Order: sequence, then C-alpha cells, then structure tokens
Amino acid sequence: MNGPLPGKQQPLGLVVGGSLSRGVLVRLDAAWPVENVTVGSFVTIQGQGQRYFGLVSDVSLEVSDASLQASPPDMADPFVASVIAGTGAYALVTVLPQLVLGSDALDAVAAPQPARSIPSHFAQAYAASEADVRTVFGGEDARHVWVGNPLDMEDTRICLDIEELVKRSNGVFGKSGTGKSFLARILLAGVLQKRAAVNLVFDMHNDYGWQGSSERGTAVKGLKQLYPSQVAVFTLDGESSRRRGMTPDAEVQIGYDQIEPQDMETLGETLNLTEPGKSAVYSLVRHFGQERWLYEFLSRETREELDTLASNVSEKFEVLWTLHRRLRIFTRMPFMVQKAPDDAVKRILDYLERGMHVVLEFGRYGEDLAAYVLVANMLTRRIRERYVHLMEQAQGDRAQMPRPVVITVEEAHKFLSGEVAGMTTFGTIAREMRKYNVTLLVVDQRPSGIDEEVMSQIGTRLTCLLDNERDIDAVLTGVSGSRELRGVLAKLESKQQALIFGHAVPMPVVIKTREYGTAESYAELRFADASQLKRAAEDDIDLFPKQ
Repeated sequence: MNGPLPGKQQPLGLVVGGSLSRGVLVRLDAAWPVENVTVGSFVTIQGQGQRYFGLVSDVSLEVSDASLQASPPDMADPFVASVIAGTGAYALVTVLPQLVLGSDALDAVAAPQPARSIPSHFAQAYAASEADVRTVFGGEDARHVWVGNPLDMEDTRICLDIEELVKRSNGVFGKSGTGKSFLARILLAGVLQKRAAVNLVFDMHNDYGWQGSSERGTAVKGLKQLYPSQVAVFTLDGESSRRRGMTPDAEVQIGYDQIEPQDMETLGETLNLTEPGKSAVYSLVRHFGQERWLYEFLSRETREELDTLASNVSEKFEVLWTLHRRLRIFTRMPFMVQKAPDDAVKRILDYLERGMHVVLEFGRYGEDLAAYVLVANMLTRRIRERYVHLMEQAQGDRAQMPRPVVITVEEAHKFLSGEVAGMTTFGTIAREMRKYNVTLLVVDQRPSGIDEEVMSQIGTRLTCLLDNERDIDAVLTGVSGSRELRGVLAKLESKQQALIFGHAVPMPVVIKTREYGTAESYAELRFADASQLKRAAEDDIDLFPKQ
C-alpha cells in the first residue's frame, strides 16, 4: 500500500471492532485514499502490549447516516467534501491478525508468534514496512528461497522455507493459464539450489527438462539448461526430444514383465476397466505368472484363443474380451516392449540416490493419459519400495538416511481422486511417506478432484486464480480463516499472482510471482543467493554461456 505522506509513517486508521476469527475492523484515516488499500496487503497494528501483523481481507464503504446514501451531498464544494470525508462517509478495512511481532517496532520477538488475541479498540494500524515483512518471512539464505513480492511492495521479497517445504507434500493449484507451471519451476529450482532434496519430475507437457514455453509462445529455459551438471533428462520419446534440440541422458523402455496388477487398479478409470475386468487380471497373473501375464494375454488375439483362456482361468469370455480390447492400448506405445534391455527405473533410482535431479519427459505420450498414469505410478511404486527399505536400514544412523525426494506430478487428480487414491502409490506417499523422506509436489487445475484425506496432508498450498467454487472449497478445506481467505483468493489477478499458506510460510501471503524467462531471472536462479550473483558479476563470469 502506498501511504499518503512521505517521511514519518502515517497511521492507516484505528481499530473500531471485529473478532479474531473474522478479522478486526480498521476505520481508514481520511488522509488515506481508499483506492490505495488492496486485498492481500500487509498491515501492522500497535496494541497496548503487542504489535500485530496481519493481512487485509476486505474493504468496505460505510456511512454514519443512512440519509447520505439516499441523498448524496454535493461533493463539488471542497468544504463539504472535506467535512463529509472521514466523518459521515468512511471506509472500513478488515484485517486478519496472523502474528505477534513484539511489543513495538523496536522490540521484535526472536520469532513471530501466532496471534491468539486481538488489539483493543482504537489501536493504531499502519501499512507494514519492508522491515516488518523481512522480520516475518526472512531473507534469502541457506534455507529460504525467494518466490515473489508482496502486492504493492515491489522491492520486498517473500521467501519460502525450502527445508520445511520438502518435509511434507505440497500443491500448486490454479486454472489453466495462471502461471502455476512457472511457479512450480521456481520451487523446483529452489529445492535444487538449496540442496534440500532431489527432484523427480514427471514432465507431462515437456516443460521442465530442456525448455518450455510461456503463455505468449516464447521459449523458456528448463532445469537442464539452468543446471546441466545436476539434472538428468530421461525420455519415453527420444524422437521428440531430439526434434526439440535436446539429447536425453537416457531413453526409457518399459517391459511387459514390469506391469503389476496394482497398475491396472490405477488405470481403471482412465481405461474404463470394469470391476470384473480388474479382478480377472489377478486370475491371469496366477495362471501365467507375474512376468508373463500381460504379454501372454495380449498375444491371444482371436475369439477362440480368448475363449480357451477364459475356461482355463475360470473367467467369463465377455470379461476377458472387453479387458483385452482395453489393454491393447499398450501395443500402440512404442516404449512398451516384451522385456526391456535396460532397467531404466533402476537407473533413475540410482541417479536420485547419487543426488542427481531427474526429469522424465513423456514427449508425444504426454497427451496419452494412460501412458502417463501407467509410467508415473509404476516408477513411484518402485521408489516407495526402495525408500522404505533404505530408511529401515538406516534406523539409528542418521548418516545413512537417503536424500529426501520430491516427486512432481501434473494432473494429480487422476492419481489422487477419491476412487483410486487408496490404491495408488501416490495416495500412499501423500498420506504416510513423509517419514520415509518421499513427498509430492502436485500441480493441478482441479483440486476438487483430489481425495479430501490427501488434500488434508498437503503441507503448503500455492494457489493461483481458481474460478470454480468446488476447487476453491477444496483448496481452503481445513484452513483457519478460510472464509476470509476465500475473498482474498477471489481477487487474484488471472496471471502471476498466488495465495500461499501452509507450513513453509509463517502466515498466508499474496504474492506477485517472481519473473521466470528473462536473462536476469536465469542469472538469479543459477546462483544460491544475491551475494553469489554479485560476486559473479564482479568477476566477469559469463552468466549466460552458449548451450
């Protein structure tokens, strides 16, 4: 917020009412233009014994005499305007107290504490200063990464506690075109910079590896271009990768022998599998064995062969015939082979354990939801098994604990809907894998499609604009002050703004997302903090080497 006067800080107004749950009401000082007070802005309130830090959730116009609404005065007369403004007609600002900073501006506590009380009547409110914001959100350091700026405070940086972020599963939500993929890239770069975890990205739309594209259609660098020695790109579609000017570190092939019955449970909705069909898969596994069931089943193409098989496995012919038609989609995926010559899944796990970040590109198969769901769930299942084993081995010896892994998945509602969340590895990770050092970063435009129990485990939520009421309800479920935050979320701009709340920030905050896609932004992302960037510039380091 821009104050009315330079120099000494001008009070925003006085507290005249309110509550802790719905926010306190601040009567706006007549010297403050109401247009300068925006939802999502920060406010400090100096109480009798404590100084509060809060968020503007609403602004309203009020009159002390109802006749002013029925018969407005002649505001062309400057004298009449000065008398009416701030007395007969005034503005009320609703502020949600979030934290206590200390007793006054010179007495900050060691760490901001949650606000469990409210200031008294007529306490003075002020627009928060840059120093106040730094006290609350900290600055860039070994565990904090800059993600954006507060509204109306372009020179002040909001930082996330990246180490706290990776301890839990997190979500980036927003409708299409709001910039959630850009925000996800910033988070992934922050995790890499601070070495808080290793990333495994299921890159459905080929945005995170070598390069992606902006809403304007211009190319933007991916993680591999920014950090070539720390990021490996695997691909299911080598032809697509080379066409886009990148040589992948490895091409992935999946063997029929690697597909398990649990994968069919996950694909049930995507392939429209019936319950009898999913049950028949287990009969096929018992008949042919785990490694051969899918190949043997798909190799039987005639009605006669399937009829004989139905008798042998005690299943109805119609069930096997329908299941066969559904599963033939695998024969149209060139990366699916009878037996893979190289265990790409093991190679990816080896990279992660060595601290290499991995992006798995799907190429043209990104539009094939069955391929995406199959590969992502299968690989994640192996990761879960491996990390449970590693953590059990490291019991009592923290030095042997594996590096934390953050798995980024788009279209998360396909894996985490109420119908399949209990059957997928993703649901298991979201609910219980935090203790095994594996968490999720879900990127989705339909949070209402994600199981409520899974949403309750999302530690930090970074939410761009949503226009569906069910999606808004899902994001705010279980959040203190959700009614007031709903109003804040509804006022976000359609691009490059987000509401952040959860474990990685001390309080909800609305940000303008930092730039991603300019030469300056790439330079800042390549270095861990501003001091490194400054030294690099002074040493005349080439910040943008030719790729």
